[in-house]
Amino acid sequence: MEFHRQQKEKDLRDSGLSPEDARHAAQREFGNDLKLREESRDVFGFWWETTVQDFRFALRQLRKNVGFTSTAILVLALGMAASIAIFAFVDAALIKPLPYRDTPRLVGVFETIEIFPQSNLSYQDYLDWKKRNTVFSAFDTFGGNVVILKTVSSSDSVHVGRVTDGFFRTLGVNPIVGRDFYQGEDLASSPRAAILSYATWQKRYGGNPEIVGQSVTLDGDPTTIIGVMPRDLHFAPIEPVEYWVTMHATSECDLRRSCHSLYGVARLKDGVTFAAALANVKAIAAQLEKEYPDSNRGQGATLSPLSEVVVGDVRPILLVLLTGAALLLVIATVNVASLVLVRSETRKREIAVRSALGASRSRLIRQFVTEGLLLVVTATVLSLALASWTMQLLLRLIPADMIASMAFLQDLGLHPRVLLFAAAIAALAALLFALAPAVRLAAPEMRQDLAEGSRGSAGTVWRRMGSKLVVLELATAVVLLVGAGLLGKSLFLLLRVDIGMRPDHLATLEVQAPADPYAKDDPAIALERRALGDISNLPGVESVGMTSLLPVSSWGNTTWFRIIGKPWHGEHNEVPQRDASTNYFSTIGAKLVRGRYFREDEDKSKPLVVIINQAFARQYFPGEDPIGQQIIFLDAMAKPMEIVGIVEDIKEGPLDTTNRSTLYTPFNQDAGNYFMLVARTSRNEQALLPLMVETLHKIDPQLVADEPNTMNDRIAHSFSTYLHRSSAWLVGGFAFLALLLSVVGLYGVIAYSVSQRTREIGVRIALGAQRGVVYKMILREAGWLAAVGIGVGLICAVAAATLMKKMLYGTQSWDAFTLASVAAVLGIAALAASYAPARRAASVDPVEALRTE
Repeated sequence: MEFHRQQKEKDLRDSGLSPEDARHAAQREFGNDLKLREESRDVFGFWWETTVQDFRFALRQLRKNVGFTSTAILVLALGMAASIAIFAFVDAALIKPLPYRDTPRLVGVFETIEIFPQSNLSYQDYLDWKKRNTVFSAFDTFGGNVVILKTVSSSDSVHVGRVTDGFFRTLGVNPIVGRDFYQGEDLASSPRAAILSYATWQKRYGGNPEIVGQSVTLDGDPTTIIGVMPRDLHFAPIEPVEYWVTMHATSECDLRRSCHSLYGVARLKDGVTFAAALANVKAIAAQLEKEYPDSNRGQGATLSPLSEVVVGDVRPILLVLLTGAALLLVIATVNVASLVLVRSETRKREIAVRSALGASRSRLIRQFVTEGLLLVVTATVLSLALASWTMQLLLRLIPADMIASMAFLQDLGLHPRVLLFAAAIAALAALLFALAPAVRLAAPEMRQDLAEGSRGSAGTVWRRMGSKLVVLELATAVVLLVGAGLLGKSLFLLLRVDIGMRPDHLATLEVQAPADPYAKDDPAIALERRALGDISNLPGVESVGMTSLLPVSSWGNTTWFRIIGKPWHGEHNEVPQRDASTNYFSTIGAKLVRGRYFREDEDKSKPLVVIINQAFARQYFPGEDPIGQQIIFLDAMAKPMEIVGIVEDIKEGPLDTTNRSTLYTPFNQDAGNYFMLVARTSRNEQALLPLMVETLHKIDPQLVADEPNTMNDRIAHSFSTYLHRSSAWLVGGFAFLALLLSVVGLYGVIAYSVSQRTREIGVRIALGAQRGVVYKMILREAGWLAAVGIGVGLICAVAAATLMKKMLYGTQSWDAFTLASVAAVLGIAALAASYAPARRAASVDPVEALRTE
């Protein structure tokens, strides 16, 4: 501007004016210098200065209204923290890429039978599938096992992953130290090799890179360590794994086609679709069924994306929890939006004054936007801290053995995707808090309200707007409360399911003995008898038994059989099989329905016997007496077994599954070097566990006593129980907060409505209205809001519960008792929240009310 003014002055001098007159004329043409500077500053600097002013003013306003500020920040932070924490778990399990190359091309390969939709493979079937398939560029198998690690000073049980030689190449993972398995290194003639997990490398060997080439003894076999896997490698289906070892298919099970102990993982060829691969493996399964009808009858094939195999049953609960957290966030956000709207209504006089002083509508809106952003930013910072704490708390609540199989949670935290999610919901909240007052200020009636300073019209507008928000809050709270109620009822029924035994005062222990000499029958039986005898002499022990697999664990370890004397056409009657000692059933408190238990002298020299459960009797002997009948396993070397007893159904599998036909064989006729000890005590069973371990080590120091635990704790920490319990508690927590926030929101609407109708209520009372009439007027308004919100919520809740029916046990999504209970609780809470404003309204002094107006 100075340059142009000088040029104008020069032009005027050139036209004949004196320098003084030219300078004054140029200044008059350009205008007031101070005004020009202010206009220039408005163009270039006003936005920044007013933004700073808005920020400072927002801080003063929020400090001035500490109650509003702290409530809004805390409510929003709680909602955001819950959503962020649960999303972190979802991200780790479902979104974060698996640590393998080109994961979408990896699939899990399973056989399928009637009782197991995804069952394991036999090694012989795997060899045929690998040779005949046309859709896999690589195909390998894996399986988990527990072996004895022999050291100089002790023997420890360790988890190993048995894999074929190309397993890691199929996954696309390379060791960080040493090498991978060579092709053919899994053959029976090859030396045994092992690759360490990163955790084992650090824990047992101190991260020593010179460990490669050293030898360890696993189950009596010298094994050379050839490498170390990366830190982030995990393979959840068989975790925890300490040593990865080659398959070496030399056992009786590996050589028998009818023995299934492995799972498959394959990489699809480029251009091959999932559907084409599935069709190919089904065709191979059909071919094998024709070629080997004795072992492969009724066995199909199926595939599953490896990402789903890794996550397993965790996906449904995570999605339910994320939905619950999102609903809680909706309620929290709506609540804060309501507070912001109420506050904007109470500031109308301030807005009117600022408008009269020249503030534009956009300037006023920007002020409210700044205040909303300040609230959201503060709440976001607090929510991130709360979310981080919540994640660690939830991780600590997961049982140690379960967390070991969820290795994808090992790096849980505020990673970039989680922070991006937090930023996204913060942006949405900020947009809502900015739009709410902006829309209100832009409304046509706002000018009239500001001009008149009216309170009645504002109250009417707010009641219309606030009522809609409250209905949304109440409906959302109903959905969460119904979900929590159904999950809670499922957990209640699950924990009270009849498991066919008495789990109290039972101490359990897994025992693994070296294969040499205990793989032979006589040493194994001698070990079992001495272990049972010595432990039964411990103080407080009432009885001791043993089994091959404890109840409430798995329906696996199945066998095929047929009934002698009944028509049989080669079908596979497949049922779980358990070995049991003489006193096992009486020790666990199982009831004998008919017949007898096993006798101690029944070894392989005596006729083979078997005990069945009631489900077995109902399925295979309907209307008959099974006692005395004979069955035989589908094995060329098998001998007939006489049914000598029937026990009530024992829940051998997870609590949330139905009982299946099960048969029990005497340990003395099917001895092994791995078994479970169960001791019933009249004292504290937890105190008995170390004595049991000490007793076993006195018998043989090479015995490995693993996972000492009480039966009640095993049941409480089982996978199915944990999923039901954690989902019920977390959704219940969300529901409680939702109930609290929605009731507070209803209270706020009614209280504000009463404050805006003070004059009206005063006039009514002055004209003779009784206090009861005022009570009814206020409670009727609250009742309608609650009724509409609860009604809409119940409809949405039934629909939502239908989607989560797979997580329910023993109850329906439309459970009438739960729906009625939720409606009653929320209705009572809503009326209780409305009572205080109604009482305040009924106590209005008409003289004071009219005087203030």
